Amino acid sequence: MEQGIFENLRLELRRGCLTLAVLSQLQTERYGYTLRKALEVAGLEIDEGTLYPLLRRLESQGLLQSEWREENKRRKRFYRLTPVGAQIFEQLAAELARINASLDRIIAEASA
Repeated sequence: MEQGIFENLRLELRRGCLTLAVLSQLQTERYGYTLRKALEVAGLEIDEGTLYPLLRRLESQGLLQSEWREENKRRKRFYRLTPVGAQIFEQLAAELARINASLDRIIAEASA
């Protein structure tokens, strides 16, 4: 049971981090596969069943724009941040830094 609780909380924590990670990587235009690989190289694996719904949600929120293009005889959907997406990314990154600083202090105090 404890493992199940941990897994649920871990997934909840991860969900918000994935959004910020995706936004960070789309300051440069990418298509889904290269985005997924860039996140994997950075140590954050994400499966397609999570990535593509996240990309569609971010696009519907106006944070991303996408465009279908043919590359190497294959149609690929390229994503990039919108100006609003870039602004939201900066705000979220700053908020995460504030939260991390607070958590570092809280955890250090709890461990002392």
